[in-house]
Amino acid sequence: MSCWETLADYGLRSLGIGERLLPRSDFTICQQVVLIGSGLIWNIYFGVLALVSGFFLATAVALGKASQHRWLAKPADWFILLFRGSPLFIQFFFAYFLFLSLKGQYEAFDLFTSAWAGALIVLFLNTAAYSAEIFYGALRSVPKGDIEAADAYGMTGWVRFRRITWPTMLRLAWPAYTNEAIFLFHATTLVFFSGFPARQQKGDALYYASYFADKTFNPFVPYPILAGYFILLTLVIVGIFGLANKRLNRHLPQEARSRMRLRMNLIR
Repeated sequence: MSCWETLADYGLRSLGIGERLLPRSDFTICQQVVLIGSGLIWNIYFGVLALVSGFFLATAVALGKASQHRWLAKPADWFILLFRGSPLFIQFFFAYFLFLSLKGQYEAFDLFTSAWAGALIVLFLNTAAYSAEIFYGALRSVPKGDIEAADAYGMTGWVRFRRITWPTMLRLAWPAYTNEAIFLFHATTLVFFSGFPARQQKGDALYYASYFADKTFNPFVPYPILAGYFILLTLVIVGIFGLANKRLNRHLPQEARSRMRLRMNLIR
């Protein structure tokens, strides 16, 4: 089987398209590259949707924590503490069994026992909590002079927030938020190694890498391939977020623009 045939047969296998049976013997480098790359589709799916939806919840939670009203600040504090204070792996584990228990009483929760929905909710809440703390710190760092200038121009309420506070918050938080985005994509590899099963072998990149490592008794081929994919994915994220960072800082002189510095988290 040529590499092109392997790509045609297994390129979309993680979505249930193509060959149903995985290779059983005579594993080639091409098979491992294609199948691990196929599984990466799920990592991108989880990462993109959780990041986009979590961004808006994080903004709301950060504003709630910064609020002077205790009935807003305290729930925001508890939400951040819950999802930042517990390991992501444990959150997947408990969420799956919670959805499984609710499924017995309400048929609608059958949807959430699938990784594509249930695990996405966990990642959405987790990244929202981490991002909210980042945004909260940025909110507290917004220069008072900017707020006073906005007041002097007659900007109040929503207009001041939309035109002054929110853009400044994003500009200050963006480098740290970029690190959170990178780590979120890395954290997606935990989905199928927690409570959520990979149905019909439709797993992510780590799922297929582990399959080849178990079958060949040689982890030094599939895992470097997996690492290479995630390095490329990280470069894409850095590039996209770098363009956004330039957009946020376009009004500043070149020497005053903040540079993005990536600090990788080793454990969550």
